Amino acid sequence: MASKRVLYREYTFDISYTLVNTSLSKSILILHGWGSNKELMKQAFTKRFAGYKHIYVDMPGFGKSNNDTVLTTSDYAEIMKLFLGELGATVQIAMGHSFGGKVATLLQVPCLVLLSSAGIVTDKPWSIKLKIATVRFLKPLGMKKIRSLFVAPDAKNMSHEMYETFKNVVDEDFEVEFSKSRSKGLLFWGIDDTATPLCTGEKIAALIPDSEFYPLDGDHYFFLQHADFIEQKIIQHCMD
Repeated sequence: MASKRVLYREYTFDISYTLVNTSLSKSILILHGWGSNKELMKQAFTKRFAGYKHIYVDMPGFGKSNNDTVLTTSDYAEIMKLFLGELGATVQIAMGHSFGGKVATLLQVPCLVLLSSAGIVTDKPWSIKLKIATVRFLKPLGMKKIRSLFVAPDAKNMSHEMYETFKNVVDEDFEVEFSKSRSKGLLFWGIDDTATPLCTGEKIAALIPDSEFYPLDGDHYFFLQHADFIEQKIIQHCMD
């Protein structure tokens, strides 16, 4: 494990990363989802893509990378660009899981691999709508325990900066960004995914002009069981 220091606006980010196949020139960037870190992605893909240098990154606020400010998905993409510049890496393939898929999309690399990507807004269940309405009603009363009582599981134990960042990105509509993608898109999805349902993957595939869509058995973390198939399709469509 190593780290690179990146200055973005007036903030300094120490980005933790791991490289695999360090002597190779062509690179694949692999980005985790919200609440996760590079170790999960390494678990799935370290033994794959023998012809490429792997770049596993803890994005700011996750794993061993710091974050002391409120960010948007666009900010994350800009920080990743600066990080890759510091690393001296030219990325041919960017793979992103869930939130990481949105960040990868903004990088506009030749090949974009989305693993159950976030970015399509779905209608919330009535129970969630009621929770949101309750929080909004109680907020002016200054109740200190509102966040601990009502916050989403993904947001618990976050710093103030990361909680505000979470609110920025959780319901972000990325349809325009997907439609602007000029990458070759490979989309892999868990059929039983409830965090980013299969229908959202089908919609993203329709939005990205040049894309292939592969529904696979499993939930939001389906890729842990299907890394061989994912590698096979990436080799087929993205690798020289």
